Amino acid sequence: MREPLFLEDLTPGRRFTAGPVTVTEAEIIAFASRYDPQPFHTDPEAAQAHPLFQGLAASGWHTASLTMPLVIEAVGHIADGVIGGGGELRWPRPVRPGDSLSIDIEILESAPSRSRPDRGAALVRIRTLNQHGEEVQVFIPRIVVPRRPAT
Repeated sequence: MREPLFLEDLTPGRRFTAGPVTVTEAEIIAFASRYDPQPFHTDPEAAQAHPLFQGLAASGWHTASLTMPLVIEAVGHIADGVIGGGGELRWPRPVRPGDSLSIDIEILESAPSRSRPDRGAALVRIRTLNQHGEEVQVFIPRIVVPRRPAT
């Protein structure tokens, strides 16, 4: 069991990594059939004819869902859990069947709360990368993190 991380441990520039996880065509189709039923996510032939995707592409929401367990693997030992407060989300390129995804998390900012002395917030950049090191998702959330208790 790893020691819990507190706000004081999340200094700007600190990095965490996890992965890889490999995405299959069957998983892409199953996820999209339930949560994002568009032909370029569910039908390989229709996806091939799509002018933007030109092949089966995972839903961005599938990519986000695949990223979350990697986030927990990397920083799930944050005291009280990984609690997001919103952020910016981009999908710069599609995830394809057979892609292996990894994450790189960088702490951008960290500051104690002015109104709640027991916690603070960290701004983090979570980059989901394919096997070529290309960004397939970039999420920049602000997370709520407890401060280290006084001893």
